[in-house]
Amino acid sequence: MPNIIFSEGVSTMKSYNVLIVEDEKEIADAIAIYLKNQGYNVFKANNGLEGLEIINKETLHLAIVDIMMPKMDGIKMTVKLRECHDFPVIMLSAKSEEMDKIMGLNIGADDYVTKPFNPMELLARVNSQLRRYSKYLKLVNNSEKENNSFVIGGLELNIDTKEVIVDGDIVKFTPIEFKILNLLMKNSGIVFSADDIYEKVWNEKAVNTDTVMVHVRNIREKIEINPKNPKYLKVVWGVGYKIEKQ
Repeated sequence: MPNIIFSEGVSTMKSYNVLIVEDEKEIADAIAIYLKNQGYNVFKANNGLEGLEIINKETLHLAIVDIMMPKMDGIKMTVKLRECHDFPVIMLSAKSEEMDKIMGLNIGADDYVTKPFNPMELLARVNSQLRRYSKYLKLVNNSEKENNSFVIGGLELNIDTKEVIVDGDIVKFTPIEFKILNLLMKNSGIVFSADDIYEKVWNEKAVNTDTVMVHVRNIREKIEINPKNPKYLKVVWGVGYKIEKQ
């Protein structure tokens, strides 16, 4: 892992390690220039297989991953890295269809940028994701150590191991899904609006509550025997969502 440094262009912000996985060299090089100018340490890969190799060797804090690539595309790569890693992933794609965005969220991406994009917008998204990730790590490592697990009926969430257990079986969750479930279980019985969830999980003003609905639907599919008649994750119509006390 490269040494942690302080860059004159980033004030006192600690430098993070960012991976760019992009088969178009011009795009990868341009993104790298902007990131380096902000003091980030940059790694580059031409496809998903090379990206996973770097992830296995380095300590990374964020990945920018193109969807369409040879050998291994960005979707398959993100699915693989989510098996062991929870750092933010921003997906790039030349496509703009809504289904691509939903697919990216479903397989564990944290944000989505459509080509062509403004480099400064991408940089702002990188900065935002890293601020969230830094806050999340501090929250997990410090304030929640005193209360590291929540159990409601056959549903258990362990903050230390980042595991969700449903009726004795470990169920895989993306980092965003885990944060949402953590919020609802820690405050069981309390109703959170989609705006509330977005602001508490993403740590910024709510701008896209459709994203919250996608994640809530995914969570329900994973924890409920019958998602259409949920036992745990309830909808309070016109208000929001809650985890029902058992």
